[in-house]
Amino acid sequence: MIASLIVLVGLLASAVAALVATHLRYRRRRPAKPPTPGAGRILFPFMGGALSQRALDAALRLARAEDATLVPVFLARVSMQLPIDTPLPHQSGVALSLQEAIEQRATAWGIAVDARIERGRTYRHALRQTFEHERYDRIVLAAAERGHDGFDAGDVAWLLDNAAGEIVVLRPDCDTTIRPPAARSRRAPRPARVRAGVG
Repeated sequence: MIASLIVLVGLLASAVAALVATHLRYRRRRPAKPPTPGAGRILFPFMGGALSQRALDAALRLARAEDATLVPVFLARVSMQLPIDTPLPHQSGVALSLQEAIEQRATAWGIAVDARIERGRTYRHALRQTFEHERYDRIVLAAAERGHDGFDAGDVAWLLDNAAGEIVVLRPDCDTTIRPPAARSRRAPRPARVRAGVG
């Protein structure tokens, strides 16, 4: 009788352990809830073929602390010899690759992303266009460094005169740049909204 009871208790313990293991495995496999857009908005302008991971991580930390939406804006420069709405396949490809990398990183942090591509004759012109169309609370950007695309001292001074809200400028670490992958992933990225007008 006691032997049967011991066997029964052992079987029950095994069944409970199996149920707990299955439940934990199911919880790990379940996709994370998509981030919900926050009330605040943090503008993250960038240009060129790479972006500063240090500046991006700073923008993500601020967005998480403030429950804000990250707004990465790729600044596309259009030559004066071309119409402003000329297709820019190379710049668009780079922009979408980098924005996909930003979105993947932001999703891991639980932060909503609202990506943009803004055209302009110069980077400052594209920024001015962005300021006219977008609502934001602060701007986070990378300073220009040797071997890294970013905003130089003149750009930062221009921003202080022309942009509203707080401006956070970070000196990038050239060893931690994010570049577009050589081969695109099969998953199509969410298209960024493109502005084409000249103001």
